[in-house]
Amino acid sequence: MAAKSDGAAVSVEDDNPPRSLSVPGNPSVRPGCAAPGGKPYTLLDCCWVLCALLVFFSDGATDLWLAADYYLRGDYWWFGLTLVFVVVPSAVVQVLSFRWFVYDYSDLSGGDGSATGSYAAAAGDSASSTKDSDQRGGSAAAAAAAAAALPVYTASAQPAAGGRAGSPRRCCTICMWVFQSVLHVLQLGQVWRYIHALYLGAQSRWHSNGPRRHFHWRLMFESADITMLRLLEAFLKSAPQLVLQLSIMIHGNTVLPLQGLSASASLVSLAWMIASYQKVLRDSRDDKLPMSYKAVIAQMLWHFFTIGARTVAFALFASVFQLYFGIFIVSHWCVMTFWIIQGETDFCMSKWEEIIYNMVVGIIYIFCWFNVKEGPSRFRMTLYYSVTLAENVALIAAWYTYRGPQTTDSSALVVVCLVACSFALGTFFMLVYYCWLHPDGPVLGSQWGGCVDEGVVSTAGVVGVIDACLTPSEGSQTDMVITSPPRTLPRTKDTGEPVSGERDRERDRDSCLPVFQVRPSPSSSPALLHKSSSSSRAQEGPVIRIDLPRKRYPAWDAHFIDRRLRKTILLLETTSTISPRIQYRSSLMGSKEVLEYETTV
Repeated sequence: MAAKSDGAAVSVEDDNPPRSLSVPGNPSVRPGCAAPGGKPYTLLDCCWVLCALLVFFSDGATDLWLAADYYLRGDYWWFGLTLVFVVVPSAVVQVLSFRWFVYDYSDLSGGDGSATGSYAAAAGDSASSTKDSDQRGGSAAAAAAAAAALPVYTASAQPAAGGRAGSPRRCCTICMWVFQSVLHVLQLGQVWRYIHALYLGAQSRWHSNGPRRHFHWRLMFESADITMLRLLEAFLKSAPQLVLQLSIMIHGNTVLPLQGLSASASLVSLAWMIASYQKVLRDSRDDKLPMSYKAVIAQMLWHFFTIGARTVAFALFASVFQLYFGIFIVSHWCVMTFWIIQGETDFCMSKWEEIIYNMVVGIIYIFCWFNVKEGPSRFRMTLYYSVTLAENVALIAAWYTYRGPQTTDSSALVVVCLVACSFALGTFFMLVYYCWLHPDGPVLGSQWGGCVDEGVVSTAGVVGVIDACLTPSEGSQTDMVITSPPRTLPRTKDTGEPVSGERDRERDRDSCLPVFQVRPSPSSSPALLHKSSSSSRAQEGPVIRIDLPRKRYPAWDAHFIDRRLRKTILLLETTSTISPRIQYRSSLMGSKEVLEYETTV
């Protein structure tokens, strides 16, 4: 089966090609997410969302309970600080969440004409267009997609019954706006998003292939929004709250039960959200293998113990040197933000948004490691944790030297040992994650890289790599991916004739059986070529072509960040019988250079 591309990778699905959605532009594709409707929603996914709700409520409830306890005890200063670190971050997140709701729901609630207008604006935008992947038939496919999509919205406004149906629909719209406004005023916007995610997950599991795709896309978009909002809230609320409560406990030399509950809930919330963010980010990208729940738990324990050791060191130092602690935090944030900016991250759509994002990530770097740059991160992670370890040792040593007389030597040594053991346990779980539970395979598994490209493995992980290397003839069609040829593979010409010397180069290859092979076209007849290209275009359906290079992991794809692209995808999913495909601009070749390759298994 041959496919055309602009030099970028194209995902090939054999089970049901028209119903699959692939994102060309990367040399590796995760087969599990390219299936119709995405990965099936399981009971484990539902339990994970319920546990996330439990973590959310426990974190907020313990903080408010502790603030009320401070007020009843007459500790108004601690009451004010505790309440500020609850209300202000929550309000910021609710404003952002409501802003997203207004943008997403405004066009949908505007009626049929608004929906059509949003489609036209999104499809005709300079950053994305609805075209066929084959440039020679792009305008025809775009016209066909528009003709298939527009009547669904325009026809419903023409019947006479539309006026009678307008009033109930308007009432529903007003009720939804009032409902969402009340929810966000009560600081429950994220709770509604979690419940909505549960609903979308159940719908994607119960429906057939057609509606399942639509509900799956909406579920992925909702999950991305939740994790972004909760991660921001965790480091604006839970992290400062944890340091504050630990400092109060050390300063007063007493530990109240509510203080311990609040600090524990904040620490669990931080570790949970970092691990959850990484899982949803990987699930959203088809060029990365999904993260198992074992790996999520290992990553959560890794961050739980490292952040715990870090915050205890902060609290100990702040209990003695309040002014110097503030200077240390600001200095560390400035250095980390400058380091991140120097790394030239590519997360946002504009330069100033990228700088603001880097400043927020600098706050995260005060407490833990957070990968924001593509490529191997071993050196950067080692450097970060070396600096963190040195800072922890310096902070603990300063506290131990200048601690108050109420802290005995024995209790101080116990605290120092607890911090050291916590950091060591966090490092241990980090090694467990990277050596045994990493989705791309163990760290020492790079010897298989000569057989297949990075990430081109089945959902079985390392076993899939071995199967792909040793028994490629037994692989399924869903494991295939069309990529630009490696240096050892020749390219075909426009005439479809094989390049001379191809067989000699095939023999000189390593012992690994070839996964990708270039073959000549079966026939150079113009009639047959036109017929095959027309049939392939008819099967492909609408293609959303984004005039941007695809962002590399660990960045989100543009169709997750740009909400205009979201509307385009959801609209085409609703109006088209064939699932739309997303195609990013190739960063390797020019847009006019069209090459033909064929995968053989």
